[in-house]
Amino acid sequence: MANSKVSHATDQGLKTTLISILANALLAIVKGIAGIFGNSYALIADAIESTSDIFSSLIVWAGLKVASKGPDSDHPYGHGKAEPLATIVVALLLIGAAILIAIQSVKNILTPHKVPAPFTLVVLGGVIVLKEFLFRRINQTGKQINSTAVKADAWHHRSDAITSFTAFLGITIALIGGEGYENADDWAALIASVIIVFNAYHIFIPAMGEIMDVAPPEEILDGIRQVAMQVEGVRGLDKALVRKMGFEYFVDLHVLVDGHLSVKEGHRIAHQVKDAILLENRQIYDVLIHIEPF
Repeated sequence: MANSKVSHATDQGLKTTLISILANALLAIVKGIAGIFGNSYALIADAIESTSDIFSSLIVWAGLKVASKGPDSDHPYGHGKAEPLATIVVALLLIGAAILIAIQSVKNILTPHKVPAPFTLVVLGGVIVLKEFLFRRINQTGKQINSTAVKADAWHHRSDAITSFTAFLGITIALIGGEGYENADDWAALIASVIIVFNAYHIFIPAMGEIMDVAPPEEILDGIRQVAMQVEGVRGLDKALVRKMGFEYFVDLHVLVDGHLSVKEGHRIAHQVKDAILLENRQIYDVLIHIEPF
């Protein structure tokens, strides 16, 4: 059952990642051409980010493929950590792209140039709508399959929508202001680079938490405790440790039972607790029960 769940989650993640790759490839071409002929570095910066997003999505795709592999002799807990590792790489690439955009923006601010062409606003408007749509769809998938990598891929689309929006504002100011406002879209690209770094931080922290086995959301722990306490023979709970591995969770639970019970009876209760938890929460891959006398 667990393997089929992982396979389903992987298929969903890979599907959305493929959509990201195709969309970013198309948009990188459109924005690059529009930026060059429309005299807008903000659009060119957008094209650079879309190009970097293609490589980021490929890293997410590879991370999902590796994370979907089951346990083996060298990886008894599976390969789930590949997913947050891919997310961290994606966040670092996003920061790198932001730095490049910022450097070029400063250069353009210091260099006189023409006002961007009006048609670039039409291109940016379409990009904003498409990117926000992709963010919402892919982020929803990431939440459904509990994948930090897929959610990171979604945030790339949100950051692209934000940079396109700032570029839209910058070009609008340049067109309305006319002479003296030629570099407004370059300032917009510079502001966008700061926003991109913020989004990268937003992606990086949860992924690093998974690598460091940070505690899961409190509702998951509460659900495990409630289910375990409903099993007949359970007198109480001591430790409840949970860590995320890829799409799923591993649980270590210390269960208190009557100290006069036989080993066989204690073993039976342990299995009932494990089965009840696995049945209640399909995100949980395995439960290790430690029986303690009460």
